[in-house]
Amino acid sequence: MSLDNQSALIEQLKPLLMEPNFQEIFAQLTSNENNSTRFLLKMELNRLASPCTRIIDLRDKSELPCTEVKLSQQRHFLDEPAKHSLQEALSLYRNQYTVGVYEHVLASHLQRKQQIRQGVTTTEVSEVEPFIVPGVVLGSYFNRAEERMNYSIRIAISQPDRGELRGITVDLSIGGARIRVSANHGLDFDKPLKVKLLELSEEFYYPDLQLGVDYEIVDSQSNGEFSWLRLKRLGGSEALSEMLGNLIRGYKMRYKLDVNDVIVTASGLGFERHYLPHLPQLPLFLNQQTKSISHMLLSRDNQQIVHYFQDENDISQLPGMLTPSRLISLVKQPENPDHSLFFSFTFNAQGSLHFYSATLAELKAKGLMNLFLGFASTKPSWRIFKLTADKIFHAKGYRRATLPGDDSKYSQLAEQQLAQFSHLLQLTDVTNEDARASYTAWQDGSNANALKAFAQQKLTAHQIKPVGMQFSERRQEARFAFKTLVSVSQGPIKASGMSLDISSRGIQLNLDNPTEFTSNKPLMVSFPKLQTIAGKTQLDNLPYRLVRTRKNGVTIHLTAVMGHTPHVGVEFLDKLISHNKAKLEQLTENNGEAKEIADGLKNILMRELHSVPFFIEKTTKSAQIACIGVGTQRDDVSDIFAGGSSDTMQYNLAPLMNNGFFKREILDPIRQMKPQQDMDFVEVFIQLTRQSRGKFHLTCCQQNDIGDDKAVVAFIKQSQSLGKFIALRVYRGATEKPDINYLRRELEYINLHASHRAKQLEEQLWRIIGVGELLDITQEVEIRYPALHSTSD
Repeated sequence: MSLDNQSALIEQLKPLLMEPNFQEIFAQLTSNENNSTRFLLKMELNRLASPCTRIIDLRDKSELPCTEVKLSQQRHFLDEPAKHSLQEALSLYRNQYTVGVYEHVLASHLQRKQQIRQGVTTTEVSEVEPFIVPGVVLGSYFNRAEERMNYSIRIAISQPDRGELRGITVDLSIGGARIRVSANHGLDFDKPLKVKLLELSEEFYYPDLQLGVDYEIVDSQSNGEFSWLRLKRLGGSEALSEMLGNLIRGYKMRYKLDVNDVIVTASGLGFERHYLPHLPQLPLFLNQQTKSISHMLLSRDNQQIVHYFQDENDISQLPGMLTPSRLISLVKQPENPDHSLFFSFTFNAQGSLHFYSATLAELKAKGLMNLFLGFASTKPSWRIFKLTADKIFHAKGYRRATLPGDDSKYSQLAEQQLAQFSHLLQLTDVTNEDARASYTAWQDGSNANALKAFAQQKLTAHQIKPVGMQFSERRQEARFAFKTLVSVSQGPIKASGMSLDISSRGIQLNLDNPTEFTSNKPLMVSFPKLQTIAGKTQLDNLPYRLVRTRKNGVTIHLTAVMGHTPHVGVEFLDKLISHNKAKLEQLTENNGEAKEIADGLKNILMRELHSVPFFIEKTTKSAQIACIGVGTQRDDVSDIFAGGSSDTMQYNLAPLMNNGFFKREILDPIRQMKPQQDMDFVEVFIQLTRQSRGKFHLTCCQQNDIGDDKAVVAFIKQSQSLGKFIALRVYRGATEKPDINYLRRELEYINLHASHRAKQLEEQLWRIIGVGELLDITQEVEIRYPALHSTSD
């Protein structure tokens, strides 16, 4: 068994290693790991945190001058890059020289030497290898239970039937401490310790301090000369807790507080806020009591999926596709991916919209792949969806608690609602219009009447509650699904379309044809169908402003232009909504009642991403990939790029991004996009060739580089014979300014104790200009080509 795939989890746990409540945090973060993996993780973390006695001497190994660095009784000789690596690593291990520190310094030195041997100087590395990028942990909201201060005072320790032992504190919190004593202490780890904080008892008079406070030994490391014991407080009065809290608060500015865990979490939160508005997946939540989907989480980009399933009465027909039997098959047979691929089309009969859908497993079982894929792919409404299912581990909690003392729970009502969900489902539209012709090749001339077996049952009421993610730029009003004919003009440019949703001040429209309106002058909007019920109120030529455009000018968002006189459209829509609230489906909330639910659902989602987000930052010369987002669970997509890097949490995207791909397919399109536009994508086909000693080679290319369908089929077959074929959808989009308000508390906390780190993080978030993600679509791509499948399928 190997821990190669647990690097993100290990990195997340490092800053919390020395905490009194480490065992609880460890149990929460590994609640869905098996016992063997937990054991290996704990062994590895203990190894990294154990004191190290080995000296680092680079005088005959470095081309740079080395100077002496003293750590306790040890003398090391390091060059300047190694000194930087040492300080970087020490901050993770409470300024203790551990095995983890030793290995980090040596690994950094060896990597620098290797770059020099390849003829690359340190200043050139970022230009020559711009696609070696770090991973940022997303979905990690765990914190230290209390502030912990590096504070050294003399102590006396005793146990029954043992003499008093002297030592010092290394750091101190209200509920725990880390102490250093002689290695031959002779203490019984199974019994409590009575600890007297000598210097405090001289300065403050508390009975607890004079008599000693009971502590439990949580962990121990030794280097032969000293032992470091991690303690959790068992006894002591509330008055003592208050005194220790006041002491820590009073000495914050004089003694160093460790803020590494807050920095890790704040970084993830900052990048998450750039990514989530563009989330293309639609997260759905399975209620364990009703065995049905009861909630969906809305981002800005995933609402096209929501609108696709709305019928002529604005009733969502999504539950008709995701039936209980299909969901049971997906959850109970995770090893069978055929249950996760859905094909769909609609049929309009006398103004009534009917939905047809099938899973790949059903098509294979009924022998109707050829008919369904060939017939459905000729329809304008043809869609392909990928659905994933993950069990929700409630022991991890729901609330983001990132600072010492933060409440780890929401209100009782919100906690109860979140506890009802058993699984997180993520629905992704993986349709590619360019592949439609490949699917029509499945046609075999069968009678289309056989497809009636896949007609969805028509639903007449809403079954899924939409919950809008909370963004600072979101509309200030609630939005409601509503379809009506709308005419739009701007000077000589005219267009018509159908509304998708409304609020009193805003409208989202789908135009009949792509139209380029400008945002610098008003658009005149008319509602011809609503005019019939408006009486004397004139609903034509009403001024609106263009907020954003999506789908290359097909979907537009408008907001009313408010002047000195009342806006007729705003007044009418406000009355329409207020009189029909019971009938209209509300898409977002305009009050705080759903904020906790939305935040909790978002936090559950971020732990289980099935794609790999990446972030683009501007540089002095151009732009580069700043980092990729990784979760605490293993992920097959990031795994294939981890193999090309020697460092933990470093990923080599060069096979994908080099040869001009980054500039041509990522950077240039992002520069042409506006933040309000949905992400679009390109597809990349990868040939993974296995080599000796577990290594592999990646060959990445786009379909037009390979050739026609026949050439693509040959490429896929060759890849499968040499190793593996992988198809990735590479999304790209432009970002807005960072949502600094969302992590204001974390930044203020970091700024108090490490102002330069807070400034670095904020500056980096302001440099982000683009976001994207890598999504595995291998299964769908292989279905496109009938030549890859026997007729018996």
